[in-house]
Amino acid sequence: MPPTLLLLDDNAIQAATRQTILKRAGYLVIAALSPELALEQFRNNEYPAAVDLIITDHIMPCMNGSEFVTRLREFAPDIPVLVISGMAEAEDEYKNLSVDFRLKPLLPDNLLASVHHLLESKPSSKI
Repeated sequence: MPPTLLLLDDNAIQAATRQTILKRAGYLVIAALSPELALEQFRNNEYPAAVDLIITDHIMPCMNGSEFVTRLREFAPDIPVLVISGMAEAEDEYKNLSVDFRLKPLLPDNLLASVHHLLESKPSSKI
């Protein structure tokens, strides 16, 4: 079974574009538009497969990416997280959260390389 990625972005167009890129590369991608709902579903194992990596945007309504990751780390301290943001200064908010931070625009090859690197360095990696 291919690695499962949870893709979190409140911008449906960006989420769909990234989802297409990742699916074409062979990943199973679950897209989510709400960080709160994504946290609840992840915590309750409501996804169709175990999530191997989370990709999140930084700016989202109700909860930004660093708040999402902070809450995620309370119950999933080791899952790899890729944060994508158009704001370089946002990287400071992730200093102690063990994430891989990338700036927009993130070209498809760079997105795939970042995902591959994070999955490869995951302790129980199958890749």
